[in-house]
Amino acid sequence: MNIIILGAGQVGSALAQFLAKENNNITIVDTDNERLQKLQDHIDVRTVKGHAAYPSVLEEAGAEDADMLLAVTPSDEVNLLACQIAKILFKVPDKIARIRRSEYITHPELFDPDFSTDAMAINTVISPELLVMRYIEQLIRYPGALQVLDFADGKLRLVALKVRTDGPMIGQSIRDITAKLSQNQEIRIVAIYRNNKAIAPDGDTTFIDGDEVFFLAQTDAIISIMRKLNRLDAPYKKIFIAGGGNIGVRLAKALENDFQIKILEHNLSRCRSIAEELSHSIVLHGDTMDRDLLIEENIDEIDLFIGVTNHDEANILSSMFAKQLGARKVMTLVNNNDYVNLIQDDKIDIAISADQITISSLLARVRQGNTAVVHTLRRGAAEAIEVIAHGSENTSQIIGRKIEAIEWPEATIVGALVRENGDLLMAHHDSIIEAGDHIVLFVSDREQVLAVERLIAPKKAR
Repeated sequence: MNIIILGAGQVGSALAQFLAKENNNITIVDTDNERLQKLQDHIDVRTVKGHAAYPSVLEEAGAEDADMLLAVTPSDEVNLLACQIAKILFKVPDKIARIRRSEYITHPELFDPDFSTDAMAINTVISPELLVMRYIEQLIRYPGALQVLDFADGKLRLVALKVRTDGPMIGQSIRDITAKLSQNQEIRIVAIYRNNKAIAPDGDTTFIDGDEVFFLAQTDAIISIMRKLNRLDAPYKKIFIAGGGNIGVRLAKALENDFQIKILEHNLSRCRSIAEELSHSIVLHGDTMDRDLLIEENIDEIDLFIGVTNHDEANILSSMFAKQLGARKVMTLVNNNDYVNLIQDDKIDIAISADQITISSLLARVRQGNTAVVHTLRRGAAEAIEVIAHGSENTSQIIGRKIEAIEWPEATIVGALVRENGDLLMAHHDSIIEAGDHIVLFVSDREQVLAVERLIAPKKAR
């Protein structure tokens, strides 16, 4: 596939690295020559220096032959205009734009971020702020989870949790744990990370302190399962949001009817507009890194502190202050992936990568075809994906066969099957894949994703 990426920032660069490894021809456009040179030094991509919305620049980038255009520059207006020009002048068939400002995406007559649209000449809109807000909201509603990811239109979820010395999983095998669950609490443990390395789970695998465990289960059973697996953390009641930008305000709106919310913003006029927008939240004016202010606001009584300003350093430091001053748990939004590995320890409970969340959403749309959902995990080293079994027993390598009889690529675990009628089945060795099944897989080595896609794809008719 010929793909043009507009913008060589964090998201654009990461996308280029992902997609270049998947047999795509990538051209990336940016005004910063240094960024482009750095990309060319590390991956096999073509680069074009120039303004992303200029027709001459799009022409130089090969828009006439492009299958897809991904507009992920920092400017919503540039992204919108580039997609319009790509449609009118170059007839690019598939155009995806990252749009940040709520002023655009809250108007359904322009486009709805959850649905494809021909309005504004964009096939798909990605809103990073909305994606991040929903991601954080899931974590809040499942206290104790490290990640909560949706599959099968939200009917099935992948949950990550950490084994604790005082929890019921310690010293138990997978077989022991699953035997304690009731019939309507069936789970499939698809991955265990021990000392940051993936180990292949089987019935005899015994959990030890610090293991990071990923399991699939039906959504309506997850809370009761977590209670049995890991002594579910006490629900959050008091939540402190540091940062009154799009993410912070959207999060406060989504939570304020169920939780006691305080939101802190440094810009006074912004505070006034936030106060008018929110109904039940307390809006505070001040610096997120002001220790005295945090103490004055009784941070030691807060169940959850969330740093979501536009500055990584402010998020990290304010979260560390909050933890040090007695907040029960802290979450921190980080845009620079280099920071994520450094901070997620006893000082920061959960580090959230906005770029990885955005990239996951984009990858599902870029791959199309047999791929319905993509979630990148472990800072991009692994993926959880939902793929569709297209074809028939005559054209497919997997349809009509038992899971154990299929030669799955290395590092691939089959988690669950979702039938066309909506039935959810946890995958077992003798489960038979049917045409139209949505298959949820965990791939601990993302280098194997291409091999998975080849296996799933039906043979082309001759």
